[in-house]
Amino acid sequence: MDDLLQEFIAETRETLEALSGEIVAWEAAPDDRERLDAIFRFVHTVKGSCGFLDLPRLSRLSHAAEDVLAAVRSGERHPDTRLVNAVLGIVDRIGEIVEAIDGGLALDDSGEELLIAALDEGADATVPAAASLPMRSPTRSVRLNVDLLDRMMSGMSDMVLARNELARRLREEGADPAVEAALERLSTTVAEMRDTVTRTRMQKIDALFSALPRMVRDTAAELGKAVTLHIDGSDVELDREMIEMMRDPLVHIIRNSIDHGIEAPSARRGAGKREQGRLSVSARQSGNQIIVLIEDDGKGIDTDALVAKALRSGSRTEAEIRGMDERARLDLIFEAGISTKEVATAISGRGVGMDVVRANVEQIGGRIELTNAPGKGLSIAIHVPLTLSIISAIGVGVGEQRFAISRQAIEEIVSVRGEAIRIDVLGDTPIATVRDRRLPLVDLGGLLGLDGNGDNVMLAILSVPGGSYALAVDTVLDHEELVIKPSAPAIMMTGIYAGQTLPDTGIPMLLLDCAGIAAAAGIRFWREAPADEVADEVHAAAVSALLFDDLDGVRRLVPLSAIDRVEPVATSAIRMSAGKLRLSLDGRIVPLAAQGDWSAQPTAHVLRLRDGDTEIAYAIREALDIVDLPEVMLPARTPGFVAGVVAMDDAQIEVLDLYWLFGEHGDTGQRSEPPLCLLDGADTAWMTSFLKPVIESAGYRVATALDVSDKPAVVLTMDQVPQYFAPQVSVVRLRREVENAASDDSIYRYDRAGLLAALANGARV
Repeated sequence: MDDLLQEFIAETRETLEALSGEIVAWEAAPDDRERLDAIFRFVHTVKGSCGFLDLPRLSRLSHAAEDVLAAVRSGERHPDTRLVNAVLGIVDRIGEIVEAIDGGLALDDSGEELLIAALDEGADATVPAAASLPMRSPTRSVRLNVDLLDRMMSGMSDMVLARNELARRLREEGADPAVEAALERLSTTVAEMRDTVTRTRMQKIDALFSALPRMVRDTAAELGKAVTLHIDGSDVELDREMIEMMRDPLVHIIRNSIDHGIEAPSARRGAGKREQGRLSVSARQSGNQIIVLIEDDGKGIDTDALVAKALRSGSRTEAEIRGMDERARLDLIFEAGISTKEVATAISGRGVGMDVVRANVEQIGGRIELTNAPGKGLSIAIHVPLTLSIISAIGVGVGEQRFAISRQAIEEIVSVRGEAIRIDVLGDTPIATVRDRRLPLVDLGGLLGLDGNGDNVMLAILSVPGGSYALAVDTVLDHEELVIKPSAPAIMMTGIYAGQTLPDTGIPMLLLDCAGIAAAAGIRFWREAPADEVADEVHAAAVSALLFDDLDGVRRLVPLSAIDRVEPVATSAIRMSAGKLRLSLDGRIVPLAAQGDWSAQPTAHVLRLRDGDTEIAYAIREALDIVDLPEVMLPARTPGFVAGVVAMDDAQIEVLDLYWLFGEHGDTGQRSEPPLCLLDGADTAWMTSFLKPVIESAGYRVATALDVSDKPAVVLTMDQVPQYFAPQVSVVRLRREVENAASDDSIYRYDRAGLLAALANGARV
């Protein structure tokens, strides 16, 4: 907090030096709205900063000045000399308090009530004279011009490029060992200088996030709300100037989210939500930009209220409103003077917050995006550039084109070979299976309209916020450090690229934005709530399902998690055997379920379904798409292959009953480790010929001899009970006679039901 306080003092001093002249100039030209807005933003920012720095006197003074300036902005008051003197008095007092805080001096609050009273219209209060404070002591810190740092960073980037080019030429032409040693020393020096210059501009964004927990706690308590704050990405580094420029926007957004968005506990209960609101602030690097995401689970933005405010303020006409789409209506929140809050408070409601946010973000070359979910919450994404940066990257190729991917985003790179790594298509969606891990697949060449060579496909497993996906490329190039610069605006607007670079080959490359590629390919990841909140979540995450046309012409759904793959098979491999429809597949026999005629075509498509232990196949006509399974399903009246029906796009779609399908068609003999039944005694040959098929169909593995590691679950014999088995091994004895004259526990050898029951009881012991 001490660091934040010192930054607040330094910034307030700089602003105060220019503000007094601005106020005097505003008095001479009271219609200068731009100058009035600048003064208003200053006092509003001071008020907001005082909220989480716990400076009540500054907060009271700035709030009073803000009230008067808001009245001037709305036309309720005119800025005469007496009002300007009162505002100047408030500004001077703010400066006195700031200097007293910095010097650790005690400054009484006498006269502050008179200063506030002097702001009232028609008041005769005299503005007290400024207090006399000792000169402040000089500090060791130096505030450098940003342009100077920009030139330092640009020069450092040029040095890296020159070093890369020199290294490339030496590799191509060969060099004396002494020259190579000199180049190595140069490279080391350049790397050290690069790190030093970078550190002069870069700072962990934790400096921006560290004050948020206290601010959220105090703001929520002031409003009588309960809010949980989650922060992620505090170790992301950002340009110091960017951090300072984002401080005020972030404060405004957080306070507005708590005041405007998150409802009171009683309202949240009525809406079926947890009483405690959730606010999430995260930062991540995406190529050559930083994305700060602020999400809440409140009520979102009421665009109808925004439209009504815009009409009342006169900033928009009814004709303009009618021509707006939903996105344009949502952007009304960025206009000065427009707020969804009906009553102004010390927190928000004057329509100043969001216009300050956009102005500050655009001033540093950034942009802001809103994602509104009425009744569920609001997501605000702030995209700001990293300016010049040097990152570790890996080059990839598609055809003749070369691209760079940030090393930080790459989990691993694999080649598509063998059964462990394969590519399937579910409907129109390609899926990559990497060692039993199923990932969405994006073909970079197909996405960019490039012709690949089609040989030796490589998969780069990329990690983005929310999940991971596989990116298919032709080749993987070298790993190297690259200087990243912003590309042309038209290229950056595509959302696929994060900047451009010049590697040591001398051929320019574009840096790929991994998250942007996922969005362009239509990949959606569902954010998982923290483990301690799972029990409190009201809405479950959507379940993905495969939509397909069945053989009987009916369109149906099946949960995607049960599908191992979809593949065509020859209908000649399908047979009715042993009372069941079965499919010969990969040297095995798999049970097959079908709802319609499969024999009319030479090939059929089958879904290979697994429950972890067993596998069955389900014949279909065509896989269509991967969709979200609706939460509401009307159940079937009787058990069968259909579990129920859901509504999708005004159509009734049946959902397969996996529980019924595996129970009816699953082969219990396909368990990964079935119990072992040992056939023992003199009649082993008869038992092998007559009983082995029966026992195996019941789900047992049959053996006539044991390996060292084998442990039978049950022993079947027609002799006297052998004595050499351990006591915990169950033994079932068969007899030849129908009647049991000796009244022992033996089973007649042709009593199928009795035999299977005895085996089952023995295997459970």
